[in-house]
Amino acid sequence: MKTPLPLVLLISLTNTTFAAETPAPEKPRPNIILIIADDLGAEDSGPYGCKGVRTPNLDRMAKDGMKFTNAFNTCSSCSPSRSSIITGRYPHSTGAESLHMPLPKEQVTFVEKLKEAGYWTAQAGKWHLGSDIVDRFDLVRTDKVGKTGITKDGSGGELWVNTLQERPKDKPFFMWFAAHDPHRSYSEGTLAVPHKPEDATVPPYLPDAPPTRKDLAMYYDEIGRLDGYVGKVMEELKREGELDNTVVIFITDNGRPFPRSKTSVYDSGIQSPLLVQWPGKVKPGSTCDSLVSSVDLAPTILELAGVPSPKTFQGKSYAGLLADPKGTIRDKVFAEHNWHDFAAYERAVRTPQFKYIRNFWPDLPATPPADALNSLTFREMRRLRDAGQLTSDQMACFVKPRPEEELYDVNADPHELNNLAEDPKYASALKVLREQLDAWRKETSDTIPEQRKGDRFDRETGKQLH
Repeated sequence: MKTPLPLVLLISLTNTTFAAETPAPEKPRPNIILIIADDLGAEDSGPYGCKGVRTPNLDRMAKDGMKFTNAFNTCSSCSPSRSSIITGRYPHSTGAESLHMPLPKEQVTFVEKLKEAGYWTAQAGKWHLGSDIVDRFDLVRTDKVGKTGITKDGSGGELWVNTLQERPKDKPFFMWFAAHDPHRSYSEGTLAVPHKPEDATVPPYLPDAPPTRKDLAMYYDEIGRLDGYVGKVMEELKREGELDNTVVIFITDNGRPFPRSKTSVYDSGIQSPLLVQWPGKVKPGSTCDSLVSSVDLAPTILELAGVPSPKTFQGKSYAGLLADPKGTIRDKVFAEHNWHDFAAYERAVRTPQFKYIRNFWPDLPATPPADALNSLTFREMRRLRDAGQLTSDQMACFVKPRPEEELYDVNADPHELNNLAEDPKYASALKVLREQLDAWRKETSDTIPEQRKGDRFDRETGKQLH
């Protein structure tokens, strides 16, 4: 007769067997929301030091998450920038490098990779990517594909909360929430309590005149409206109990829609706000000064989701910076400007200290996009120019020919007004940056168009030519 095992030992063996047979619970994959502003300058929100604009929800995102101070878009033109973000490729590598060019269906995006990995994917708001990649999302709600519910001159954010509410509750989700704000055109009455002209911060390359200030105040109103929709998304996540397991990323597609900003490769055109909130993972109130590019966003999102990046991506993940904001992933970023209402071909490389710009068609002036060309600001600039009252810093949009090369010390000259390209003291830096740009163009097969695509509008009057 066998001796019975002691009760304590029996319990111990039972627990050991149970532990060995029961796998550890899987960590839930994070939900991811990408919020894309349309034409928001990096400097024009509370987290980035603009005191005149009211952005309490973006301020809260920065307080609760991480602010990147050196994030840049690959270009300062709406649809090419979005194509670059979604493919992790530079605009000239996407087949959609110019305004309104649809993203070709053969392009690989990070969205279908999330979808294949079990994420439910949705888009709501502005689209601007063409019709060939609509199927990458489980749901698309936009002004270009299907019914929208967006009111005339609306923000696009009207659709965001409903999209969140209608998602399946048994899957992690990815949301591409794209606003129309603060894209032109502007009108009074966007906010119940509008910003005042005296609230505006006028950069030195624009005239500090009443029309400019009025224009900027209406621009601020649309930023404020966008900020309100950001807040509604955060409230809905909290209501659903999903806030703690959701990465929320806020960016813009390009800079403010004013002269010498949007469609330029100056920082005012390509620098982006970048806020990342992820409770328990990203330290509240943290700041990352490392260089990152919008081409890096696709691999970053996939890494956060635990999904491998395809070989087509040209960017680098900065997911590691969310835990270690003092780290670095790159020492330079690249940007480009192609056709956007007007013929153009410029390239730039940006380091922590310098910006190098090459104007391949210097005979063409740096004309702002058509929406800014017809703005209160640019009309005032033309009037002041004709009266001989613009400063040299404010004449950049009218100068032709432009210099073939531009070099700026962005630390000493953040508005990029003092061109150092012909200063012998900077010859060595110029040579290095020139070579870096050439190497990048060769590596990414960037070539000058054989023919210039003609201007769509008259560069002086803004009238449509064809």
